[in-house]
Amino acid sequence: MKPRIHILFILLVTLGTCGLRGQAPVLAQGETQVQASDRQTTTEPPTPTLKPNPLETLRSFQPGEDEEYRLGKGDEITVDFAGRPDLTARLIVGPDGRITLPLAGDVTMDGLTRSDAAKAIDAAMSGYYANLTSQVTVTKYTANKILVLGAVDRPGVVTFDGTPTLLEALTRVGLETGGPNKPAQIPERCAIYRGHQEVVWVQLKALIDSGNGLADMRLRRDDVVYVPNGAERFVSVLGEVQKPGAIPLTSTSTLASVLAEAGGVVSAKAGNKPHIQIVDPESGTSRMVSFNDILNPAKTNEITLKPGEIIFVPQTGFYRATYVLERLSPLITVGTLAMVAPGML
Repeated sequence: MKPRIHILFILLVTLGTCGLRGQAPVLAQGETQVQASDRQTTTEPPTPTLKPNPLETLRSFQPGEDEEYRLGKGDEITVDFAGRPDLTARLIVGPDGRITLPLAGDVTMDGLTRSDAAKAIDAAMSGYYANLTSQVTVTKYTANKILVLGAVDRPGVVTFDGTPTLLEALTRVGLETGGPNKPAQIPERCAIYRGHQEVVWVQLKALIDSGNGLADMRLRRDDVVYVPNGAERFVSVLGEVQKPGAIPLTSTSTLASVLAEAGGVVSAKAGNKPHIQIVDPESGTSRMVSFNDILNPAKTNEITLKPGEIIFVPQTGFYRATYVLERLSPLITVGTLAMVAPGML
């Protein structure tokens, strides 16, 4: 009996030793698990950060110098037909983007260049007239407008007969003065919003002081120019919200309150639980926040916002960083994001 017990004891000791070989090394007295981990980990250098070139951003944001004008709602056009002066017509592009021709009926004009509009009219009339060629002339540019808001003398819509430019738009609404009999003050900066998904900041005073022609950069129809008050702090909200644009920041602002001021998320396009992207154009960094965190009062207070950041609500199914940065082009490139936030793509 005793030899059998002795053999079992030897087996237990042997198995216990083998088990200890697979365990983590014993910590020294007073050493924490974190300290032990640090001892075994080599510190990696910080990831390099790339910043977008502001002048290149402005150059790529403005339309091409020879970009053709595209017809819009409210524009008045004259349609002339070669050899058929009796068919000449002066028409207005309606709220639905169409004109109405005798016999041919409705023809869509919105978004077409003059030459494309003529082709569309020729095609519509071809069933009634043979070898008919038309020419379209814009007689009144009603759709070619820019909206200027913020710290200006007369905020509102400015209509252009030619290519709209930033300085002309600001001059026509008037800049605020420092007081009676004082000259107008040039804003330090202004923002240009284009649709729901693009915004660019212009350091206006610095460009004018340096004589850079980009101070009078070309604008595109329906751009919104926002001139902030010098004391204002705000962020830009873009994407699938009811009212994209600049939202002032206060000491009590949260991500939830900022989205509420932008009219709330359009759930039909953004989905029930969208991922919100917060981009800092100055540093080129980006962070993502889930909608569940925004709804959680404890977590939403931990999400800090700083002036100048862009809050982007993408369409449902397109919350990955690559999609968001493509929509915010030309502010930051996907390559930039890959450098500042590896592993997110």
